[in-house]
Amino acid sequence: MVQCADCKKWRLIPSMQHYKTIKETQLQTPFVCERACAWTPNMSCNVPQDGTTCDTWSNIPPIPTGWSRSVYIRSDSTKFADVYYFPPSGERLRSSADVRSFLDNHPEYVRAGVNPSQFSFQLPKPLDENYVKKRTRPVKPTKSSKDNNCKKDKK
Repeated sequence: MVQCADCKKWRLIPSMQHYKTIKETQLQTPFVCERACAWTPNMSCNVPQDGTTCDTWSNIPPIPTGWSRSVYIRSDSTKFADVYYFPPSGERLRSSADVRSFLDNHPEYVRAGVNPSQFSFQLPKPLDENYVKKRTRPVKPTKSSKDNNCKKDKK
């Protein structure tokens, strides 16, 4: 599943090829519902989200009103993604320590009921163990000693 950068609704990714395309372009072109038209006709932010927020996110608390949570898929790392929270002021909070520091410096949010337990920086897990496979490098062929001997004989 992938989350729309505009409406924050979750959309089901139908294939590994679509997943790879989204992953490769996520930083330059964040996913929005209209991109899902490639596999779901008439998709838009007005269409109800696919299922819930996905079983892999079942223990993520609801985002405080006015805040947003973004997951950025890394294209060149062994980690699957980075999680960021954005308060209404637009600052990027990258960790629980950032959230605590932000709330200490902005008590108006605490008075409005925002607290650190409403934030989780848990990384998403694949839908199943084969959903996201780590790329392996092809093994380069090595010259055997027999090949080396043949070349020596030809000289």
